[in-house]
Amino acid sequence: MARNKETLVVLLDASVIMRPHLHVALQSLMSATGVVVQLMFNKADEVGLVFFGVADTKNDLNKELGGYENVVVSRPIAIVDEDLSKCLEDVPEGTVASDFLDAIVVGIDMIVKKLAQGKKGNIRLSLITTTENSIRDPDTGTVEEQVDNIAKQMSEQCIKLEATIVRIGQQTPFLDSKTQQKNEALLRRFESQAQAEVSIMESSMSLLGAMKPRNVTPTTLYRGDLELTPSMTVKVWVYKKTAQEKFPTLKKFSDNAPASDVHATREVKMDTDYKSVDNPDISVPPEQRTKAYRYGRNYVPISTELMETLKFKTEKGLKLIGFVPVSAMRRHYYMKEANMFVPEPGHTKSILAVSALARAMDASHQVALVRCVWRQGQNNVVLGVLTPYVATQLNRADGFYFNIIPFADDIREYPFTSFNTLPEALQPSEVQQKAADNLVHMLDLAPAENREMLQPDGTMNPILQRYYNFLHARALNSEADVPPIDEALHSIVEPDPELLSENSFAIQQFCTQFPLTPNFQKEKGRKRFWRERVKDEEVPLEIKDEAAMDVGPISFSSLVSKQVEEVGITNPVQDFEVLLARRDSSEWVPKALQGMKKIIDDLLDSAYSGNTYEKALSCLCALRSGCVVQQEPLEFNIFLRKLATKCQGKRLNDFWERVVREMITLISRDEAPDSDVGSEEAAAFLTSQREALQEEPQDEIDEMELLLGEAI
Repeated sequence: MARNKETLVVLLDASVIMRPHLHVALQSLMSATGVVVQLMFNKADEVGLVFFGVADTKNDLNKELGGYENVVVSRPIAIVDEDLSKCLEDVPEGTVASDFLDAIVVGIDMIVKKLAQGKKGNIRLSLITTTENSIRDPDTGTVEEQVDNIAKQMSEQCIKLEATIVRIGQQTPFLDSKTQQKNEALLRRFESQAQAEVSIMESSMSLLGAMKPRNVTPTTLYRGDLELTPSMTVKVWVYKKTAQEKFPTLKKFSDNAPASDVHATREVKMDTDYKSVDNPDISVPPEQRTKAYRYGRNYVPISTELMETLKFKTEKGLKLIGFVPVSAMRRHYYMKEANMFVPEPGHTKSILAVSALARAMDASHQVALVRCVWRQGQNNVVLGVLTPYVATQLNRADGFYFNIIPFADDIREYPFTSFNTLPEALQPSEVQQKAADNLVHMLDLAPAENREMLQPDGTMNPILQRYYNFLHARALNSEADVPPIDEALHSIVEPDPELLSENSFAIQQFCTQFPLTPNFQKEKGRKRFWRERVKDEEVPLEIKDEAAMDVGPISFSSLVSKQVEEVGITNPVQDFEVLLARRDSSEWVPKALQGMKKIIDDLLDSAYSGNTYEKALSCLCALRSGCVVQQEPLEFNIFLRKLATKCQGKRLNDFWERVVREMITLISRDEAPDSDVGSEEAAAFLTSQREALQEEPQDEIDEMELLLGEAI
């Protein structure tokens, strides 16, 4: 769109004083302009580059009128391409004093000659200088009058000036020289008479974020009525207040197109084709495809017509639900980006209504809950909170900040145990508490007497910064390696060494009060299917070597190749795990579960003096783990309840005692969402079984001993 087209002229001070900081300034330009792939600029955006304070002179005003010396137009205003990247690498040598007013005039002349009168779009001048060089006196009038004339021309051409003053390494930023103070006052004069913004950068990190990205004209998220009551509405517009800068997406391009074809986009388009399982050579047309959703181990098909009937139908609109105190709405409830609610421009009644409502809410310390549907037929409903904004500047309307808040399903509570519940020996002492307080206080990045560090407005994203630097290097050299992290980024990704050295005593005191000891973890061995397998250390070396020669390595493919068809009595756990791992058919999971339950019943029925209890217990543990993994909690819970009835108070009572002692209980919803048992009910089941075992069991006749006695 024409209104979002960007025209930018960068005015960069390359004088001797600016030389130590020029590298960081160039890094900022490369990040903000996206010179290689136009990640921050679209295909129609244009950028020009001007260096001043250099030995040479190259600009149109010098040729036409004379003067404007030591100003070089390194690149005229043109669409962003690789030439701009090369210009940033080839900086002219600066040996003379710089005059930023001459550079501003040259930049305005470039814009006027390039763009027609009344051209739409965002037109900017970006000035980066130290302001330590004196401004030349004009032939007629004063410097202030010259600034007023330049500001007037900028206003007529709708040109915005973004001036960045570099103060890196200056020990006393508030005690500038007279030249610096005078030049800063001249730049501040632009702010009062034209659309201008002046910022001071006191570190390499802040200079890295000095170059602002392209301006994007905001678009409304919603235009319509805010329903206060069924009989009273207010016209409002909703804009995005903040937005997250996403990591740029990469597209695939091909070089197979002829180099002579100037209209070739070279973009690779992806196409998906669905094939039949029975006949892979046949493509399935869209009308024969049906979406399916997984439910347990099954897939439930849902037709398109049924999906349409299941959709939640909504109507566009905003409805006021009610008001709550500000204290009841915690900051950590806010989700996603913030929006702005403003009255409809030019609608007097809406402006008055919004202003009255915002001021009343601010005076009573209340916020409003609002139900929002931004578009007709939107699939979801948003619940948000309106925080009043009372304007302090003239000709600016009052409004609201809007933040989305979660529903009950979105809330996750993470409670922490209080120290008050712990024994007194485990509670921190006064000395330890004081050491922690000193550490937090001394490492504060926003002290009251100094300027806040890492301000969001001037802190670049180190991931994006490093990404753009690498693209810049690859544009110049396709074989370039990934460059190291820039020195200016160390203050963002690493602690400040000066801050650490100043607070070394607090850090050492904290370490002394809270000593740490390493907790060495034992390395877990790989999972084995055979629990009865003889340990390696128990097998002689000669047998190991011979077995390795005959058997070979054990792998999953070798297990599958045995084609286990059912759970056997010899190695039931191994067979059970192999069947669960098979993916050639959906019948193996239920077959494995039923087979394992039958094996457990058979082992208990044939038990004599507990000879099969160990094997039955391992099978029961394997069955429980398999049901959790396969999301079949009901199968295990039903079987465990039947097993309790079968064993408790009878011949297998001693086996059930071992089950309770091993704390094998029902599968709760914490382990499997499809379970019909809560965590409390699972714990209660185990408690009830333990209490029942304490009762006196009934005497039973041992059938095996009776048979043996008759035989004797």
